Amino acid sequence: MRILLFTGKGGVGKTTLAAATATALAGRGRKTLVVSTDPAHSLSDAFAAPLRSEPSEVDVPGDGSPAGLWAAQVDSRALADRTWHGLRDQLRTVLTGAGLDTLDAEELTVLPGVDELLALGEVRRLAGLGPWDTVVVDCGPTAETLRLLALPEAVAGYLSRAHGRRGRVASSVRRLGVHLDALRELLTDPTVTTVRLVLTPERVVVAEARRTLTSLALRGIAVDGLIANRLMPAPGFWRGSAATWLRTRRAQQDAVLADLAGAGFGPGELARVEHRAAEPVGAAALAELARELYGTRDPLSGNGKPVTPLLQVTPDGDGFQLRVAIPLQREADVDLARVDDDLAITVDGFRRLITLPETLRPCRITGAESDGGGLVISLAGNRGRA
Repeated sequence: MRILLFTGKGGVGKTTLAAATATALAGRGRKTLVVSTDPAHSLSDAFAAPLRSEPSEVDVPGDGSPAGLWAAQVDSRALADRTWHGLRDQLRTVLTGAGLDTLDAEELTVLPGVDELLALGEVRRLAGLGPWDTVVVDCGPTAETLRLLALPEAVAGYLSRAHGRRGRVASSVRRLGVHLDALRELLTDPTVTTVRLVLTPERVVVAEARRTLTSLALRGIAVDGLIANRLMPAPGFWRGSAATWLRTRRAQQDAVLADLAGAGFGPGELARVEHRAAEPVGAAALAELARELYGTRDPLSGNGKPVTPLLQVTPDGDGFQLRVAIPLQREADVDLARVDDDLAITVDGFRRLITLPETLRPCRITGAESDGGGLVISLAGNRGRA
């Protein structure tokens, strides 16, 4: 099973490109499910076909053989209405028994992002439901997606602490913890799940893409490629005011994309899609778009870059160096702190607690710097402890 998550700033065309990718995969013989968790419900618009919460087959241009493409639109609000209220009541009981008063327990069971959490669980359910071997997920805009991808770890830790304080939990809450652990493992296994980040060549959009790359790396979620959408067509040898405008605009876009080199993705590693005069709607138009996007390449191949482990430890004198493989910009705001056996890393407001390898737990942080491979943290060993 392969899962490919599409995300990007709102309005960059991620839904269309997710639908085009799913169409291309099905056209090459892969049984494919494309699922949207985006509250905008625009996946059905891309296919020009009504979609339901359960998968239904979608026609793919071809020789009349079985299409092999299914699509579904997750209704996270309906999921919350069906499943959250009962679980919330049990959580409140557990938290009250763990020593929190009733008011605190009530507040803590109003979890921000529960809609996204349930949607992610629904994607996992649908992934194991049918004959497909590839699942393409049209996620919501970047901010919502980052919250969605962070929730399994955050809520699992929250439940673990509640469990430790009480000693036992209700069976449904325990099952939720197991479910969250499974989701976290699914998201952080680069052989199964990768993210494809869609952007348009605008400085504000690219700046958000850089922050997204850092945040995903902090969470151990692999990004296998970037897609620059809506590039102005090159005017070639055309003359006149329109050609001059196109040439100037395209030069500006190329300059913006060149800045991504500092985030670990050079311009040659970007997939590019030119702006179309007509919006690609329907399976035939999506298949044509996919041909421009992937050519003869396998749509699952990404940019072919190997996945670097998040943490790498090397001896350094009487201590160690810990490399955290996250893309950092020169102007990034980075903060480090020790929290028991964890290292708290905050980059531009994105925070992640990373459990330190056992070797490093007696050590203390003595310095940090960044280079082209990420953040390098110096730690003093036992002999260097104060």
